[in-house]
Amino acid sequence: MAPENDVLAQWTTEAARRGFDLITPRDSRYPQRLGEIHDPPGALWRRGGLGLDGQTVAIVGSRAATPAGLVVARQLSRDLAERGYTIVSGLAAGIDGAAHQAALDAGGSTLAVLGCGVDVAYPSRHRALAEAIAEAGALVSEFPPGTPPRSWHFPLRNRIISGLSRAVIVVEASERSGSLITARLALEQGRDVLAVPGSVASGRYRGCHALIRDGARLVETVNDVVEELEGISTASLPQARPPNPLFVSYLEPVMARAELYTIDDLAERTGRPVSELLTELGHLEIEGRIARTSAGRFVRS
Repeated sequence: MAPENDVLAQWTTEAARRGFDLITPRDSRYPQRLGEIHDPPGALWRRGGLGLDGQTVAIVGSRAATPAGLVVARQLSRDLAERGYTIVSGLAAGIDGAAHQAALDAGGSTLAVLGCGVDVAYPSRHRALAEAIAEAGALVSEFPPGTPPRSWHFPLRNRIISGLSRAVIVVEASERSGSLITARLALEQGRDVLAVPGSVASGRYRGCHALIRDGARLVETVNDVVEELEGISTASLPQARPPNPLFVSYLEPVMARAELYTIDDLAERTGRPVSELLTELGHLEIEGRIARTSAGRFVRS
Protein backbone atom coordinates (compact mmCIF):
# COMPACT_ATOMS: atom_id res chain seq x y z
CA MET A 1 0.00 0.00 0.00
CA ALA A 2 1.32 3.46 -0.93
CA PRO A 3 2.35 5.72 1.98
CA GLU A 4 -0.45 8.20 1.24
CA ASN A 5 -2.96 5.35 1.35
CA ASP A 6 -1.54 4.28 4.71
CA VAL A 7 -2.06 7.78 6.07
CA LEU A 8 -5.58 7.96 4.63
CA ALA A 9 -6.46 4.60 6.19
CA GLN A 10 -5.14 5.77 9.57
CA TRP A 11 -7.10 9.01 9.36
CA THR A 12 -10.28 7.19 8.33
CA THR A 13 -9.93 4.80 11.26
CA GLU A 14 -9.26 7.65 13.68
CA ALA A 15 -12.21 9.64 12.32
CA ALA A 16 -14.58 6.70 12.79
CA ARG A 17 -13.28 6.11 16.31
CA ARG A 18 -14.07 9.69 17.26
CA GLY A 19 -17.43 9.86 15.53
CA PHE A 20 -16.27 11.93 12.55
CA ASP A 21 -16.35 11.23 8.82
CA LEU A 22 -13.42 11.66 6.47
CA ILE A 23 -14.75 12.36 2.98
CA THR A 24 -12.44 12.34 -0.05
CA PRO A 25 -13.20 13.18 -3.69
CA ARG A 26 -13.45 9.43 -4.37
CA ASP A 27 -16.35 9.21 -1.92
CA SER A 28 -19.93 9.54 -3.21
CA ARG A 29 -20.59 11.81 -0.20
CA TYR A 30 -18.10 14.40 -1.46
CA PRO A 31 -20.17 17.45 -2.51
CA GLN A 32 -20.42 17.75 -6.27
CA ARG A 33 -20.65 21.53 -6.21
CA LEU A 34 -17.44 21.84 -4.20
CA GLY A 35 -15.63 19.40 -6.46
CA GLU A 36 -16.21 21.73 -9.41
CA ILE A 37 -14.16 24.65 -8.07
CA HIS A 38 -10.57 25.02 -9.30
CA ASP A 39 -8.95 24.22 -5.92
CA PRO A 40 -11.22 21.77 -4.08
CA PRO A 41 -9.99 20.41 -0.75
CA GLY A 42 -8.34 17.00 -0.95
CA ALA A 43 -10.43 15.79 1.98
CA LEU A 44 -13.18 17.02 4.27
CA TRP A 45 -13.67 16.15 7.92
CA ARG A 46 -17.32 16.14 8.90
CA ARG A 47 -18.88 16.05 12.34
CA GLY A 48 -22.62 15.51 12.03
CA GLY A 49 -24.79 13.64 9.58
CA LEU A 50 -26.07 16.37 7.25
CA GLY A 51 -25.27 15.83 3.58
CA LEU A 52 -23.08 18.43 1.90
CA ASP A 53 -25.05 18.77 -1.34
CA GLY A 54 -28.47 20.30 -1.76
CA GLN A 55 -30.15 23.69 -1.62
CA THR A 56 -27.38 25.63 0.11
CA VAL A 57 -27.08 29.38 0.64
CA ALA A 58 -24.24 31.08 2.49
CA ILE A 59 -24.87 34.01 4.83
CA VAL A 60 -21.73 35.86 5.91
CA GLY A 61 -20.83 39.23 7.37
CA SER A 62 -19.09 41.22 10.04
CA ARG A 63 -17.85 39.72 13.31
CA ALA A 64 -18.52 43.07 15.00
CA ALA A 65 -22.06 43.27 13.63
CA THR A 66 -24.50 46.03 14.43
CA PRO A 67 -27.86 45.20 16.01
CA ALA A 68 -29.53 45.89 12.66
CA GLY A 69 -27.17 43.52 10.87
CA LEU A 70 -27.90 40.75 13.35
CA VAL A 71 -31.65 41.23 12.96
CA VAL A 72 -31.38 40.99 9.16
CA ALA A 73 -29.12 37.92 9.31
CA ARG A 74 -31.51 36.13 11.65
CA GLN A 75 -34.57 36.98 9.59
CA LEU A 76 -33.03 35.96 6.25
CA SER A 77 -31.65 32.73 7.71
CA ARG A 78 -34.93 31.83 9.38
CA ASP A 79 -36.98 32.52 6.26
CA LEU A 80 -34.61 30.61 3.97
CA ALA A 81 -34.45 27.67 6.37
CA GLU A 82 -38.25 27.54 6.48
CA ARG A 83 -38.22 27.34 2.67
CA GLY A 84 -35.93 24.31 2.76
CA TYR A 85 -32.54 25.92 2.18
CA THR A 86 -29.49 24.82 4.15
CA ILE A 87 -27.65 27.80 5.65
CA VAL A 88 -23.86 27.74 5.24
CA SER A 89 -21.56 30.00 7.26
CA GLY A 90 -18.30 30.05 9.16
CA LEU A 91 -19.32 29.90 12.86
CA ALA A 92 -17.59 33.24 13.51
CA ALA A 93 -18.91 35.80 15.97
CA GLY A 94 -21.50 38.25 14.68
CA ILE A 95 -23.39 37.55 11.45
CA ASP A 96 -22.20 33.93 11.07
CA GLY A 97 -23.34 32.84 14.49
CA ALA A 98 -26.67 34.66 14.14
CA ALA A 99 -27.34 32.92 10.81
CA HIS A 100 -26.53 29.45 12.19
CA GLN A 101 -28.65 29.94 15.31
CA ALA A 102 -31.65 31.27 13.40
CA ALA A 103 -31.60 28.27 11.04
CA LEU A 104 -31.60 25.92 14.02
CA ASP A 105 -34.36 27.89 15.76
CA ALA A 106 -36.48 27.55 12.61
CA GLY A 107 -36.03 23.78 12.65
CA GLY A 108 -33.88 23.97 9.51
CA SER A 109 -30.42 22.73 8.62
CA THR A 110 -27.07 24.48 8.70
CA LEU A 111 -23.45 23.75 7.80
CA ALA A 112 -20.55 25.42 9.63
CA VAL A 113 -17.24 25.50 7.76
CA LEU A 114 -14.34 25.87 10.18
CA GLY A 115 -10.81 27.23 10.04
CA CYS A 116 -9.73 24.63 12.61
CA GLY A 117 -10.44 21.00 13.41
CA VAL A 118 -14.07 19.92 13.79
CA ASP A 119 -13.32 19.06 17.42
CA VAL A 120 -11.94 22.52 18.28
CA ALA A 121 -14.34 25.08 19.75
CA TYR A 122 -13.56 28.39 18.04
CA PRO A 123 -14.60 30.93 18.99
CA SER A 124 -15.07 29.48 22.46
CA ARG A 125 -18.31 31.44 22.95
CA HIS A 126 -19.82 29.26 20.22
CA ARG A 127 -19.04 25.94 21.86
CA ALA A 128 -22.72 25.22 22.60
CA LEU A 129 -23.74 26.41 19.12
CA ALA A 130 -21.17 24.09 17.53
CA GLU A 131 -22.58 21.15 19.50
CA ALA A 132 -26.11 22.01 18.37
CA ILE A 133 -24.97 22.23 14.73
CA ALA A 134 -23.25 18.84 15.01
CA GLU A 135 -26.54 17.39 16.24
CA ALA A 136 -28.84 18.96 13.65
CA GLY A 137 -26.48 19.75 10.78
CA ALA A 138 -22.75 19.35 10.32
CA LEU A 139 -19.39 20.92 11.12
CA VAL A 140 -16.97 20.71 8.19
CA SER A 141 -13.24 21.37 7.84
CA GLU A 142 -10.36 20.47 5.56
CA PHE A 143 -8.07 20.59 8.60
CA PRO A 144 -7.60 17.38 10.63
CA PRO A 145 -9.10 17.12 14.13
CA GLY A 146 -7.04 18.90 16.73
CA THR A 147 -5.85 21.62 14.33
CA PRO A 148 -5.95 25.00 16.09
CA PRO A 149 -7.23 28.11 14.30
CA ARG A 150 -4.62 30.10 12.39
CA SER A 151 -5.13 33.39 10.56
CA TRP A 152 -4.20 31.90 7.20
CA HIS A 153 -6.75 29.11 7.61
CA PHE A 154 -9.73 31.44 7.21
CA PRO A 155 -9.21 32.58 3.59
CA LEU A 156 -8.91 28.86 2.75
CA ARG A 157 -12.08 28.19 4.74
CA ASN A 158 -13.90 30.93 2.80
CA ARG A 159 -13.45 29.18 -0.56
CA ILE A 160 -15.24 26.15 0.92
CA ILE A 161 -18.12 28.27 2.22
CA SER A 162 -18.70 29.70 -1.25
CA GLY A 163 -17.86 26.43 -2.98
CA LEU A 164 -20.56 24.54 -1.08
CA SER A 165 -23.18 27.20 -1.78
CA ARG A 166 -25.44 28.11 -4.66
CA ALA A 167 -25.27 31.73 -3.59
CA VAL A 168 -23.54 33.95 -1.04
CA ILE A 169 -25.41 36.69 0.81
CA VAL A 170 -23.28 39.39 2.45
CA VAL A 171 -25.29 40.99 5.23
CA GLU A 172 -22.85 43.50 6.65
CA ALA A 173 -19.29 44.21 5.52
CA SER A 174 -16.90 47.11 5.78
CA GLU A 175 -14.40 47.88 3.02
CA ARG A 176 -11.84 45.47 4.50
CA SER A 177 -14.18 42.76 5.69
CA GLY A 178 -13.18 39.13 5.28
CA SER A 179 -16.67 38.56 3.93
CA LEU A 180 -15.61 40.34 0.76
CA ILE A 181 -13.02 37.59 0.23
CA THR A 182 -15.85 35.07 0.31
CA ALA A 183 -17.84 37.20 -2.15
CA ARG A 184 -14.86 37.46 -4.52
CA LEU A 185 -14.29 33.72 -4.36
CA ALA A 186 -17.99 33.14 -5.01
CA LEU A 187 -17.81 35.23 -8.17
CA GLU A 188 -14.72 33.33 -9.34
CA GLN A 189 -16.60 30.07 -8.74
CA GLY A 190 -19.63 31.23 -10.71
CA ARG A 191 -21.90 31.61 -7.70
CA ASP A 192 -24.58 34.26 -7.26
CA VAL A 193 -23.58 37.09 -4.93
CA LEU A 194 -26.20 39.12 -3.10
CA ALA A 195 -25.77 41.96 -0.63
CA VAL A 196 -27.87 43.77 1.97
CA PRO A 197 -27.70 47.58 1.91
CA GLY A 198 -27.48 49.56 5.12
CA SER A 199 -26.92 52.92 6.71
CA VAL A 200 -24.23 55.08 5.12
CA ALA A 201 -23.59 56.69 8.52
CA SER A 202 -21.84 53.76 10.16
CA GLY A 203 -19.47 52.71 7.37
CA ARG A 204 -20.16 49.07 8.18
CA TYR A 205 -22.04 48.55 4.91
CA ARG A 206 -19.50 50.07 2.52
CA GLY A 207 -18.40 46.64 1.37
CA CYS A 208 -22.01 45.67 0.66
CA HIS A 209 -22.63 48.90 -1.24
CA ALA A 210 -19.49 48.29 -3.33
CA LEU A 211 -20.76 44.79 -4.18
CA ILE A 212 -24.13 46.20 -5.24
CA ARG A 213 -22.44 48.84 -7.42
CA ASP A 214 -20.47 46.02 -9.05
CA GLY A 215 -23.62 44.09 -9.90
CA ALA A 216 -24.53 42.05 -6.82
CA ARG A 217 -28.27 41.56 -6.29
CA LEU A 218 -29.66 43.91 -3.65
CA VAL A 219 -31.45 42.00 -0.89
CA GLU A 220 -34.16 43.43 1.33
CA THR A 221 -36.20 40.28 2.06
CA VAL A 222 -36.05 36.56 1.45
CA ASN A 223 -38.21 37.05 -1.63
CA ASP A 224 -35.28 38.78 -3.34
CA VAL A 225 -33.12 35.72 -2.70
CA VAL A 226 -35.71 33.22 -3.90
CA GLU A 227 -36.37 35.28 -7.01
CA GLU A 228 -32.65 35.32 -7.83
CA LEU A 229 -32.14 31.60 -7.27
CA GLU A 230 -35.37 30.20 -8.61
CA GLY A 231 -36.47 32.81 -11.12
CA ILE A 232 -39.83 33.19 -9.40
CA SER A 233 -41.48 36.59 -9.49
CA THR A 234 -41.93 38.04 -6.02
CA ALA A 235 -45.55 38.75 -6.94
CA SER A 236 -46.27 35.03 -6.68
CA LEU A 237 -44.51 34.61 -3.35
CA PRO A 238 -45.95 35.07 0.15
CA GLN A 239 -45.06 38.45 1.53
CA ALA A 240 -41.96 38.37 3.73
CA ARG A 241 -42.82 38.76 7.38
CA PRO A 242 -41.99 42.11 8.96
CA PRO A 243 -39.78 42.30 12.04
CA ASN A 244 -41.46 41.49 15.35
CA PRO A 245 -43.50 44.37 16.86
CA LEU A 246 -41.34 46.80 18.81
CA PHE A 247 -41.96 48.21 22.24
CA VAL A 248 -40.42 51.51 21.20
CA SER A 249 -41.81 53.41 24.18
CA TYR A 250 -38.93 52.06 26.23
CA LEU A 251 -36.32 53.70 24.04
CA GLU A 252 -37.52 56.68 22.05
CA PRO A 253 -38.66 58.78 25.05
CA VAL A 254 -35.20 58.56 26.64
CA MET A 255 -33.28 59.42 23.45
CA ALA A 256 -33.18 63.14 22.87
CA ARG A 257 -32.54 64.11 19.26
CA ALA A 258 -28.95 65.01 18.29
CA GLU A 259 -27.56 63.31 21.41
CA LEU A 260 -25.38 60.21 21.16
CA TYR A 261 -25.88 57.22 23.45
CA THR A 262 -23.86 54.11 24.16
CA ILE A 263 -25.64 50.84 24.87
CA ASP A 264 -24.61 51.23 28.53
CA ASP A 265 -26.22 54.68 28.63
CA LEU A 266 -29.49 53.22 27.38
CA ALA A 267 -29.35 50.27 29.74
CA GLU A 268 -28.88 52.63 32.68
CA ARG A 269 -31.72 54.93 31.57
CA THR A 270 -34.24 52.14 30.92
CA GLY A 271 -33.14 49.49 33.42
CA ARG A 272 -33.47 46.86 30.69
CA PRO A 273 -31.02 44.07 29.77
CA VAL A 274 -28.49 44.88 27.07
CA SER A 275 -29.57 41.83 25.02
CA GLU A 276 -33.16 43.14 24.81
CA LEU A 277 -32.03 46.65 23.97
CA LEU A 278 -29.79 45.42 21.14
CA THR A 279 -32.68 43.58 19.55
CA GLU A 280 -34.94 46.64 19.68
CA LEU A 281 -32.18 48.93 18.46
CA GLY A 282 -31.65 46.62 15.52
CA HIS A 283 -35.31 46.86 14.49
CA LEU A 284 -35.33 50.64 14.98
CA GLU A 285 -32.22 50.98 12.83
CA ILE A 286 -33.78 48.92 10.05
CA GLU A 287 -36.85 51.18 10.16
CA GLY A 288 -34.63 54.28 9.93
CA ARG A 289 -35.75 55.62 13.30
CA ILE A 290 -32.26 55.58 14.78
CA ALA A 291 -28.74 55.51 13.34
CA ARG A 292 -25.52 53.95 14.58
CA THR A 293 -22.32 55.99 14.26
CA SER A 294 -18.91 54.62 13.35
CA ALA A 295 -17.99 54.89 17.04
CA GLY A 296 -20.81 52.49 17.94
CA ARG A 297 -23.14 55.09 19.51
CA PHE A 298 -26.83 55.51 18.75
CA VAL A 299 -28.74 58.63 17.79
CA ARG A 300 -32.39 59.28 16.93
CA SER A 301 -32.99 60.03 13.25
